[in-house]
Amino acid sequence: MKFAIAIFFAAMVSAQSWTPQESGTTASLRGVSAISATVAWASGTDGTYLRTKDGGAHWKAGKLPGVSDLDFRAIQAIDENTAVLLSAGTGEKSRVYKTGDGGEHWELFYTNPDPRGFFDAIGFWDAAHGILLGDPVKGHFVVMTTSDGGATWKRQKAPSALSDEGAFAASNTCLFVHGTREAWFGTGGARVFHSEDGGETWSAAKTPIRKDSSSAGIFSIGFANKLHGIAVGGDYNKPAESTVNIAISADGGKTWSAPSGNPPNGYRSAVAYLPGLKIWIATGTSGSDISFDGGNTWKQFDSASFNAMSFASGAGWAVGPKGAIAKWQKP
Repeated sequence: MKFAIAIFFAAMVSAQSWTPQESGTTASLRGVSAISATVAWASGTDGTYLRTKDGGAHWKAGKLPGVSDLDFRAIQAIDENTAVLLSAGTGEKSRVYKTGDGGEHWELFYTNPDPRGFFDAIGFWDAAHGILLGDPVKGHFVVMTTSDGGATWKRQKAPSALSDEGAFAASNTCLFVHGTREAWFGTGGARVFHSEDGGETWSAAKTPIRKDSSSAGIFSIGFANKLHGIAVGGDYNKPAESTVNIAISADGGKTWSAPSGNPPNGYRSAVAYLPGLKIWIATGTSGSDISFDGGNTWKQFDSASFNAMSFASGAGWAVGPKGAIAKWQKP
């Protein structure tokens, strides 16, 4: 029986794969947002954004005029024609843009007013209500919320940071939103912060994920529901190391523990749950892994280098260096 189960598991792993697609750009891509099996947006360096309307058969790449020095680490798709871009950089290089016409025109909605500030991630509960996370300023993380689709932002009373603690703008998934007001974010201090009231108040929890250098910590967090979550990370300067690179929560992020099975095979910058198949996928610069048992045991199924990924309606995309884009579809 154990042998049969092992064969079945191996067959399931081998059935998973990323299929490369032509992006039409050589920009380093870190943002991707899928809204259906056919429509997805992506973003990256040199002021670059991309969109597909046919499942990735064709990607249209463009650049925002006059901002070739901006690095769009995050993109949040609202619908086929509407998306919000977040650039990451010190001070005024952290900005929020929005389009409502498929990228033909972009409007600058917000520029970071803090000279030492740095935006990390953005998420939306619905088309109007969103949240933005930034690195600490004067000892506190920056948390801002919007109720008008990003046109205006309100600064919330944010939690205190540890010395040299920040977040990683690696994949736009150090921040995760759920339902209508719930949010979590993970940090380089290997902590997870949780809000149940739209970012107004926060609680903090420690995780066992490594934090032994400035390049280590939590890079991505995801939840299958209100209770079951996974945080992944490691050290991006040591991409092949699997040392304490994952933590699991079964109580909504109040407590976290390391799984007893095999961890992901290296540093991972993004993790996501696929509800239709009840599986988890993690990806990073040294490959991608899959878990069929709630994140306890992982098996690598691809060795390509990616930074971020996003899934919707049984399809998904991963993006990475030099314009890399690949599509995942359920087997």
